[in-house]
Order: sequence, then C-alpha cells, then structure tokens
Amino acid sequence: MNVRRSAAALAAIGVLAAAAPATAATQSPSPSPKAAIPSGLYGTSDPTYDGVWRQSLTLVAQRTLGYRPAAQAVDWLTGQQCANGAFAAFRAAPAKACDGKVMVDTNSTAAAVQALKAAGGHDDAVGKAVTWLKSVQNKDGGWGYSPGGASDTNSTSVVIGALTAAGTDPADVRRSGKSPYDLLAAMSLPCDQDGGGALAFQPDKKGKLAANADATAAGVLGALGKGFVVQAGKAPAGDACTKAGRPARIADNAGAYLAAAVGRTGHLRSALPGAKDQPDFGNTADTVVALAADGRTEQAKKAYGWLEKNAGPWAAQSGPAAYAQLILAAHAVGAQPGDFGGTSLVRSLNALGPLPQMAATGYQQETKSDGGSGFGVWWFVGVCLVAGIGVGFLLSGRKKRQP
Repeated sequence: MNVRRSAAALAAIGVLAAAAPATAATQSPSPSPKAAIPSGLYGTSDPTYDGVWRQSLTLVAQRTLGYRPAAQAVDWLTGQQCANGAFAAFRAAPAKACDGKVMVDTNSTAAAVQALKAAGGHDDAVGKAVTWLKSVQNKDGGWGYSPGGASDTNSTSVVIGALTAAGTDPADVRRSGKSPYDLLAAMSLPCDQDGGGALAFQPDKKGKLAANADATAAGVLGALGKGFVVQAGKAPAGDACTKAGRPARIADNAGAYLAAAVGRTGHLRSALPGAKDQPDFGNTADTVVALAADGRTEQAKKAYGWLEKNAGPWAAQSGPAAYAQLILAAHAVGAQPGDFGGTSLVRSLNALGPLPQMAATGYQQETKSDGGSGFGVWWFVGVCLVAGIGVGFLLSGRKKRQP
C-alpha cells in the first residue's frame, strides 16, 4: 500500500496492488507536491496519503516478530494524532493543531490504535482514538472512511480490529441498536446469488451487492473480531454456503469464497479499468491472513507459497506496508519471514526506517551497515538449531563408544 486509492475506483473494483485503506466517496484529495520524508517514518515514497497506515502496519509487524519498535518511529506516529483522538493519513506539520482542513479518517485512526496498543505504553492515545471512533459510528452499525461517510466493509472491519485490540467487544459498540456485525451481515451476498458468501465493499446506487475479494478478506477478519495479526483458527465444518447471521457464519461463507478464488492459481487477480489483468499481490497477502484466521490453512499455505515465489519485486517497489503485509501473512501460516524465497522480509522492512531492537534480548537485527550480519531472532533460531544438531551428534557418538 503506497498510495491512497480513490473512492470511485475502490467502490467499482475493490482491488489494488497493495492493501491501502478505503477512501471515502466524498473525499477526493487533490494531488500535492511531494512531502518531505520525516525522520522516524518508514519508507521513501510520498506519505501524503498513506503515512500513518504504512507506519502502523510496520510497527505491528515488528512487534509480531518480537521487536521493540524504535522510539523515534513510535513518537512519529503518536505525534500525528489530533487532540480529539483522530488521525489523518498524514500531517506534514504535526505541531500545528488540527482544524477543519485536516481530513481525519477511520482507517488511519483504527490502524494507529492497533499499532500503539502493540507498541505498549500509549493507553491514553489509544483510549482517545477509540472514543473518537465510537463517536463517528453510523446508524447501520458500521463506519465509512470519512466521518459520516457511507459505511463500507473495509473501514468497518479495520475498526473492529482496533476495538478488539483496545479490549472492547465490537458487539457492544452500537449506534441505533446496531453493531458493526450487523453491517457486515448486510454486506454479505446471499448464497443463491453469484458470488454468494462473499462481501461487497458497498452497495451500488441501486442497492445491489457485488462480490469484492478485497472487502471479503477484510470482512473475514472483521466477522471473527480480528485485527491485523492472526493465528490459524479452527477449521470450518464445511465449504457449503449457508444463510449468514452469526458473525462466525459470515466469516465461514466468506472464507469459502476466498478459498475457491485462490484454489486454482494460488492467487487473486486485479483488473483495474483500462489496465492489464494482472496478479494482485496485496489482496492475495490479505487473503492468506483471512484464510488462516478462518482455519483454512491448506489454501492459505498454497497462496503464501505463490507469494513467496512471486511477490518479492512487488514488495521492493511498494515499500514498508507491503513488507508488513507479507510478514503478517507469514505469521498467520507459521512461515519464516526471514527466508521469503531467499529474501529476508525482516531485514528489508527494518532497513526502511529506524532500526528496532529485539524486545527479549536487546540485540539489533540485521543492520543496514553490515548487510544483515547483526544478531536477530532468525539468526538466534538458526544458532540454536545448529547447536542442537551438534549436541545430538555428540551424544550419539558417546553412546556408540560406550561398551
């Protein structure tokens, strides 16, 4: 996720090369000159439309790997928060108080909540952000990208992840008697329709729902009450789509749709208007996480295997959020992000900003200057494995020498 996608494109196709947050139909920011990259922010591309999002995913991925994020990186994120608790995609002048011209949004705010909760020690900032999110919930129980904007599956799901991370049960967060799960149920396509079980991003102007793989992957996590980080769940009873009602049923129906979508090739495809049909790396990574969360580990591992063979160049071009997505996908299926098709996702991500430290050992992993010779978690695991093998040979030899 390097750039914000426009709302019109998202509502029409719901796919893009990386998992950017949803953009509201009422908000269409005009292009701005390239912003300078602030100290502490990961990545080298213009952060105008994705600064908080990519920083948040980076910090979450680092914590998932066992790192303590650099204080400079966390401070940059906390400095982006407005006094009312909300976050915008990027504020070039964070010392200036937020006013009506600052376009705060639910996606950036919800992502920041998950990152700051993972980083620890920022309960006040997290609490203010959650309070703001609750205050802009729509009457249908969901959230749109912009405060007051029409609810969509992606925004609602990322807010659910934030509520869960903050220790709040999403089912208890209601407006006009409806919770976010009611919104997801309303976005779930009936089983007897084309794309049954999938979720739509939003209804079209006539109220019709259309299956959207990006929204479906987000909706699986939302229906399960999950955030960015998941572990393999319990396998569903079957693949048959049945009438959605309970959140778990919504997730299983959506998971079956995604499993079928990646079943033949191991990946999703993106057909942007006027562009060549091509593999969709970002949504495939999100699908790996969703399938794993829904207990469909076989299909998740197949899709991850495809990413491992093909997604390296995409991540290198896309930047920190893409590396973070792949790390979270690796975590979901129990793979090692230190060896992603011969590339270290860990080293590649950490090289794009302030170096974190291992929370447990204090060792810095894979520094920029030594090309990856620093001590780190995968290095440590490797040493332990080698040591274990050596001890095994030693004990075996001793037994052979005993009379």
